[in-house]
Formats: sequence, C-alpha cells, structure tokens
Amino acid sequence: MGLSWMAWTWQTALFFIGIFMALTAMCIWEYFQPGGAPRRGILSLDTTRGDRLFITLLGSAFIFLGWLGFFGPPLWGAAIVSLLYGYSVFRWV
Repeated sequence: MGLSWMAWTWQTALFFIGIFMALTAMCIWEYFQPGGAPRRGILSLDTTRGDRLFITLLGSAFIFLGWLGFFGPPLWGAAIVSLLYGYSVFRWV
C-alpha cells in the first residue's frame, strides 16, 4: 500500500521529520537534564519545555500561513522568522 494518495512531497516529509526530530531532541534533553519545574517568562505564564515547544510549533504555523497570505510561495523568509521566533520563545517565554 503506497502513500501516493496523501500527496507526499519531499517538503512534506522534511516537515514531519523536523517535528519528529524536535520531539526526539526534547525527550533526550529531558532524559539527560530533567527540568520539570515550570518557569515564569515574559508573558507571566508558567511553562515547561514541552509547553514552549508547543507554543513554538503553533506560532510557527501561523507565521507560515501569514507569510503565504502576504508574500506567496518562497517560504525561506518564513522559516528564518520561525527559527528566530522559536529561539525567543525558548529564551524568554
């Protein structure tokens, strides 16, 4: 049974591989350096690493959708903005 009905492209596969790698990295990070205590950030939210990963993924989805709506298909700029957004979420949120 092939996956051709799902319209997989290399970009789609790369996207899901990236999410899988982020989740794997978070699991390895938590295993070697447990940090279950919530941290209060700039938004006055108590967040754990997993919460910050979720906020990053959700915000990045909106960044990509907004980029597509305003600028169109070349998504390299959205990827750079999303990486900077993810760094700032893990640093300050």
